[in-house]
Amino acid sequence: MRGARRRLCSALILAYGLFSLYAAYTVFLRPRRPPHRDRRGPRGFTDHVALGNEEWNPWEGDEKNELAASQQRYEANLKMIKYARSRLEQTSLRVQIWGKAAIGIYLWQHIFGGHLEPADVTAQWREGSQKEGKTYFSFLTGPSVVPGYFSVEAEHVVLVLNGREEAKVASATQWLQYARTLIQAHKIQHVAVVLLGNEQCNNGWIQPYLKRNGGFVNLLFVTYDYALVNEEDIFQWPLGVATYRNFPVVEPSWSMLHDPRSYLCNFLGTVYKNSSRETLMEILKQDGLDKLCWIAAREQWQPQETNESFKNYQDALLHSDLTLCPVGINTECYRIYEACSYGSLPVIEDVMTPGDCGNSSMYHSAPLQLLKTVGAPFIFIKNWNELPAVLEKEKKMSLQEKVERRKKLLKWYQNFKAWMRQKFITTLENSFLPSDKG
Repeated sequence: MRGARRRLCSALILAYGLFSLYAAYTVFLRPRRPPHRDRRGPRGFTDHVALGNEEWNPWEGDEKNELAASQQRYEANLKMIKYARSRLEQTSLRVQIWGKAAIGIYLWQHIFGGHLEPADVTAQWREGSQKEGKTYFSFLTGPSVVPGYFSVEAEHVVLVLNGREEAKVASATQWLQYARTLIQAHKIQHVAVVLLGNEQCNNGWIQPYLKRNGGFVNLLFVTYDYALVNEEDIFQWPLGVATYRNFPVVEPSWSMLHDPRSYLCNFLGTVYKNSSRETLMEILKQDGLDKLCWIAAREQWQPQETNESFKNYQDALLHSDLTLCPVGINTECYRIYEACSYGSLPVIEDVMTPGDCGNSSMYHSAPLQLLKTVGAPFIFIKNWNELPAVLEKEKKMSLQEKVERRKKLLKWYQNFKAWMRQKFITTLENSFLPSDKG
């Protein structure tokens, strides 16, 4: 943002300097036409007729006219620059994003395609900026970004918060209270929140902060099938990839698209007791299906990723035609988006998450209503007993059919991120910019 403003100021200074030089050249430096000895003035006077103490110059009128025209051009151009600058200030939005949850990295680097400096993911302070639509965005993240200890450089703020559990909610609440203080002090005008919601959609704590309930938060973008999503001031946001494990932005390669893959499917993850994942493991063992897939199950969730385990996971996605996505705590999981990144088609258990999430009586497209709304080309199954038939069909597909499917999946995912970016920007601009309506 500051770079953009500096460039604008530099352009204005340069334009001012160029017009000043031109005016000076016209008045002082431009060579006058040499007088012709035989030329006579309008009344028959010779060239060097003295008028008092001044010498008559027959081209003086032309030079004055040219100077006046030059001055007019300069003033007209300066006026045009000032008008353009005022229009820029009137129609552009400056938004500062405070990324205090991992989904902020997905928003900035995966959806916006933005960069952060320094590149070191362990840095205490990272930032980036870019222009999208009518809006200049700056992004701040890192442990050193704490309330009251960084410069607030925009009147419009997007807070990216984690509300999954009580300790995270307590931290998120501190950030909201800080934002409210800035609103009350007229330091900022508008606030939107991007929230990593509770996996069972228990997000009631955020409600009092919403403007609709007397609070100050204009817009809420929240993950999972939250029942209060209304596409007016509450919008569903994608969970995305596990950026807290440093899952990268993947650029598709020729081999990713065209090479045959060694495994029909993969599942690397935790098998919870009395869950559908146990059913999935039993079905895979039938008829030796587990030998056709890359399976690595564990009994307990492990938050710490090693370089070896992370590489194995990426290799499994890259070398499998299908990625199995059983329900965990929520139907939506990082695995869905990570599989899309590598062109491995997600096979998703299409059942509702227990808890307070939207239900089929309220939303015909729930669960995963966001992905279904935008036509995700996935395989949805109601029960893992359907998997053997899916894998049998997979065996009969030609490589060319699979290549075309990968292309379709990668193209869809690219378009999905672009659609989410445009929806996010448009929603902010419609809410934060002054309305043109009288």
